[in-house]
Amino acid sequence: MGNALRWPIGTEVRHKPIPGGAMLYDASRAGNANEAWFDPLWWSKRGEVRPSIEGRGAAVFIEADERRLVLRHYRRGGWIARLTRDRYRWSDESRTRSYLEWHLLYVLRRAGLPVPVPIAARYQRTSRHTYSADLLTEQIPDAPSLATRLQRAPLATGSWSAIGRCVRRFHAAGIYHADLNAHNVLLGEGDRVWLVDFDRGGLRTPGFWCDSNLVRLRRSIEKITDALPLGHFCEADWSSLLDAYFALDQSVLAQEPV
Repeated sequence: MGNALRWPIGTEVRHKPIPGGAMLYDASRAGNANEAWFDPLWWSKRGEVRPSIEGRGAAVFIEADERRLVLRHYRRGGWIARLTRDRYRWSDESRTRSYLEWHLLYVLRRAGLPVPVPIAARYQRTSRHTYSADLLTEQIPDAPSLATRLQRAPLATGSWSAIGRCVRRFHAAGIYHADLNAHNVLLGEGDRVWLVDFDRGGLRTPGFWCDSNLVRLRRSIEKITDALPLGHFCEADWSSLLDAYFALDQSVLAQEPV
């Protein structure tokens, strides 16, 4: 696969103007998508909002028609959040946070990488110079985050190795994750691993940023486990992750199941 990922778009991808903005959606997965799908209150009135132990940011977890979805409203972080919680500078439609992340997830799914299925994305102009944004994806069922798993109990060596292999697949393909931390790594049955939350992510030539990603991941793990009993994370765990990361042959990167 290398770094050959591009931005191909199939005929199932639709663009729809809505009041104050527009939405992008996959008609093969959501043929009747409309702007109400981005309103948490609309889902709540239908009795389809579900609690989640993860509680990730501004995410709303939905269960409707035997489907599990995650609706995320983009919110500011850091010092700028004191000025505006959810407004972003307008440039053009193609550069909105929701459209960029939706397109990236779309490409990664088509490349066979383990990420959530993108359903729909929306932006709405909030002024001449700003906009707000939302993203709707399929929820990965029965896959708590690495953070949640660590809080429950130590992980087996095989789980650490699976995380290392997963991260390596993304790095070898040139996939930059802007916030690789223990909350954005999901673990399912059989040591299956997914990465989520690709806001500000993108395609890059593999380089030093790969090391920075790993450092960021380790720091988040240490932050979570520092307050936990000894044994929830140790140097041997990280070594298992790195051994798998560096041992994975690039020729088989694309053969891992999604």
